[in-house]
Amino acid sequence: MSISTIPTQDNLQVVNPYERTASVSRTTKETDINVTVNLDGTGKCNVNTGIPFLDHMLHQLCSHGLLDLDIQATGDIEIDDHHTNEDVGITLGQAMALAVGNRKGINRFGHFIAPLDESLIQVALDFSGRPHLSYGLDIPTQRVGNYDTQLVREFFVALVNHSQITLHIRQLDGINSHHIIEATFKAFARAMRMALEIDPRRIHEIPSSKGVL
Repeated sequence: MSISTIPTQDNLQVVNPYERTASVSRTTKETDINVTVNLDGTGKCNVNTGIPFLDHMLHQLCSHGLLDLDIQATGDIEIDDHHTNEDVGITLGQAMALAVGNRKGINRFGHFIAPLDESLIQVALDFSGRPHLSYGLDIPTQRVGNYDTQLVREFFVALVNHSQITLHIRQLDGINSHHIIEATFKAFARAMRMALEIDPRRIHEIPSSKGVL
C-alpha cells in the first residue's frame, strides 16, 4: 500500500489487524521512503536511511518501544540530511497512524522519564488525533558526528503531524548532546509503548468521552 497524504478513516487499511501492521511508501523529487511498522513487535529493526545517527535513534525506538520497523530510504543527502530526516518522520508517522487505526482499546496516554548518564528526559504523549509538539530540548552542540542536532526537532515535528499525536518533551538535565538526544528517543519509545498497549477493561471502546479520536 502506498500513500502520500495524511491517512483518514476513509483510506484506513491495516495490513494485519491482529498485529497492527502497516506499510507506507512516499516518493518525492527529494526522497524515496518505504516504511513497514508492526506496533506489536519484538524490537526487530531493519533501517537504512543513509543517515547513521538517525538509524541509531530508530534502533532505540524499536528496542525500547518493541516496534518492528523496516525503513528503507534514499534521499538527496549530498545536499544535506534535512529532507531525508524529515521525510522519514513523515512516512513513519503515516504508517503509525494507519497501524493504530481508530485507536480502539489503547491506553492512549503514555509517559516516561529516561536517564542516560548525566542526561534526564521526560516525555508525555497522547494519541489524541490532534497533532501538537512542545519541544524543550537544549542541545549544546550543533552536531553529533555529522548529524545536525537541529534535525531532532524536525524529525519529531514530522512524526507528530502525521501520526496525529500530542507530544511533550522536557529536558530535566544533560550536557552531552548525544546523551540528550538518545535519552529523548528512549523516553519517547517507552511512552509510546505504554500508550499503544491495549487496556483489557475497554478493549472494544475508543478511549475518549467523545467516542471518537
